[in-house]
Amino acid sequence: MPPDVATVVYVVLILALFWLDRDREARISKALWIPALWLLINGSRPVSLWLQIGPTIDSPEKYLEGSPVDALVYGTLLAAGLIVLVRRGRQVGLLLRANGPILLFFFYCALSTLWSDYPFVAFKRWTKAVGDVVMVLVLLTDPDRLSALKRVLARAGFVLVPLSVLLIKYYPDLGRSYNPWTWVPVYSGVTTTKNGLGMICLVYGLACLWCFLSAYRGQKGRERARRLIAHGIILAMAFWLLWMSNSMTSISCFIMAGGLMAMTSLIRFARKPLIVHLLVAALVSVTFSALFLGAGGGALETMGRDSSLTGRTDIWSIVLSVARNPFLGTGFESFWLGDRLQSVWNGFGLHIQEAHNGYLEVYLNGGWVGVAMLAIIIMTGYRNIIRALRENQDASCLKLGLFVAGVLYSFTEAGFRMLSPIWLAFLLAVTAVPDATAPERLPSTDIESSRQSDGLEPHLGQMINLEPSGGV
Repeated sequence: MPPDVATVVYVVLILALFWLDRDREARISKALWIPALWLLINGSRPVSLWLQIGPTIDSPEKYLEGSPVDALVYGTLLAAGLIVLVRRGRQVGLLLRANGPILLFFFYCALSTLWSDYPFVAFKRWTKAVGDVVMVLVLLTDPDRLSALKRVLARAGFVLVPLSVLLIKYYPDLGRSYNPWTWVPVYSGVTTTKNGLGMICLVYGLACLWCFLSAYRGQKGRERARRLIAHGIILAMAFWLLWMSNSMTSISCFIMAGGLMAMTSLIRFARKPLIVHLLVAALVSVTFSALFLGAGGGALETMGRDSSLTGRTDIWSIVLSVARNPFLGTGFESFWLGDRLQSVWNGFGLHIQEAHNGYLEVYLNGGWVGVAMLAIIIMTGYRNIIRALRENQDASCLKLGLFVAGVLYSFTEAGFRMLSPIWLAFLLAVTAVPDATAPERLPSTDIESSRQSDGLEPHLGQMINLEPSGGV
């Protein structure tokens, strides 16, 4: 098929997916365009790269410069998001007061820019990182939060996943490259790396799985069939892309987090806190043991990985030898700058810009203080998710899946970094939503089926009497 014809076909497919997943009763805000654009940009490539006007990062000095175009885009979206939050002052205030550990972590990150070797660069990066929090707040303060989550997360997948298939199959100059040593094809899709492609398939694949499971539990009919088809197509594409990318971290995380989501969504008994604790503990401990303790009886070799985790242990050794100030770190997003970046490049032989471990990344930039604050976020976030599961809150299964995916993914990838889809998904999962800002609840399967069959399920917009508005 010629590329031009394929482009038309895929555009029609994307529009068809939007049509199949439509929800005319959803009362969501037009402000959702802001986080939607944020997710689309951070889930693919910076605008400067799409326009081919970004700087070529071939030296530490150029890495400091950044792109004025990207700064303008991020600044505009951040300002727009802040305007929305100012207008939702009461709901935002309740959310902020309920999430002190997250605020404390970002405050410490801002403070750490003071001892960075490049404080102005670090502060600019911190400003972008705040954008992730702003987008989460815009989503969680929407009048119809459940519909907002489904609309933004699922439809970001409707765009990014099919376009990745299009670029890989019909635009190889954009969607794939070759390993310079082995000349084996490397598939990246709309992103710039195979791990980036695996990450978006992981995040938006889990989001579509959640929507698929929600539709599966619903009342049989045309609307249910439409949604099952739409999200089933994306899941099939995501599986294919995960296989093509050969990103084993994303593949294994999707299998474990997706399986956990399916169990807690479809099996009522599996939602009990004790069962969830056991399942999560088993997933984390088994993964940790296989990766770092040599357990698992050759599981890594079976997955095509060696004991060095494809060179990751060498990277960890090099960056730890360069790290300074273990208590406070080098300052927010400041480790991969200047002389340290050049030292790592010289020691490893490749122009890498991450430690391939989220926890180590936090340690390098924030020291043990930053790691301790991250640990508090993980513990309190997990407690919030368990409470949501116990109360049958909306999206609790999705939050559990994204949380587990974030924790496991960061064992071998830099998941806890700004502007990363997995980091934003993790923030979305651990953010506590007070009852005053979350009137809607997702009933259990039995209750939900009963209400829908009797025609008694009220819509949130009817309960809170809001005027409808357009959405994404």
